[in-house]
Amino acid sequence: MVSPSAQDFAALARSSPWLWSTLRFTARWTGDPWRTGELRAWLRRPDRLRVETMEHTLVQVVHEEPQQLVVLTSEGESSTTTQPWWTSVEAPLPRLRPDGLVADRRDRFDPATSYDAPMYRDYFWVAMLDPVELADGFTDGTQTMVPGTEIDSVTELDHAGRPAWEAILRPTAGYEPRCSCCSLLRSRKVDLAEAEAGAGDKVVLAEYPTAYRVRLDVGTGVCVFTEPIGGSTRVGHRLRIEAVDEPMADGLFVAPQQPEPRLGWAPGPGLAPRS
Repeated sequence: MVSPSAQDFAALARSSPWLWSTLRFTARWTGDPWRTGELRAWLRRPDRLRVETMEHTLVQVVHEEPQQLVVLTSEGESSTTTQPWWTSVEAPLPRLRPDGLVADRRDRFDPATSYDAPMYRDYFWVAMLDPVELADGFTDGTQTMVPGTEIDSVTELDHAGRPAWEAILRPTAGYEPRCSCCSLLRSRKVDLAEAEAGAGDKVVLAEYPTAYRVRLDVGTGVCVFTEPIGGSTRVGHRLRIEAVDEPMADGLFVAPQQPEPRLGWAPGPGLAPRS
């Protein structure tokens, strides 16, 4: 049996949107002081997400709205159109390899063809579910596609009971994350650009990892594991897939109705109620 190549790993990283429709999984972040708890999620593409704590407390229900595009005419007038979901029959398929994995994603930044899964908290969530940034990047100031990472030492292994491919990755100069504030792989170039763009709270690390150990689930293309090698950060993540393509009813994505706020005066701490 032939082991997967770097090209196979990159193709799998491009393929997630076309490999599954629903996903139930747990996720936790290692070494991150701001995300210390494990979460369970139910995601139904293209527009539904439910997130709970491991103690079954609802955190958030997301209903993603279709994208709106403003079209300008030569007369200076504008109109708004609703883009069809990329899962609809109107959406074009990408160019596929003979093995069914995606050969290229040249439209990954086209606003009319966004493949983002519903987001929880930040774009790291989106990127781990569709890790195309691990495959393809762009040269500065152009749309010339280049490898987003150097991919070495691809191996097959088991991750939480499912086949996965693990590789050692290094971001290239063309690494282009889904969002520079929360990329899958920390890169000095990306962090410096974010800081120079005015992100005053952006932390530039004293020492960056020399590489990252990364795993992709073979059946879904989801990035299930990241771990820095070297450097001054220990932040990574681990995702465990529990079910793929199981039916998910609409009722799963209905949040409990919140009670109406009571109007009027209420005593503050240490104050007696009015007589």
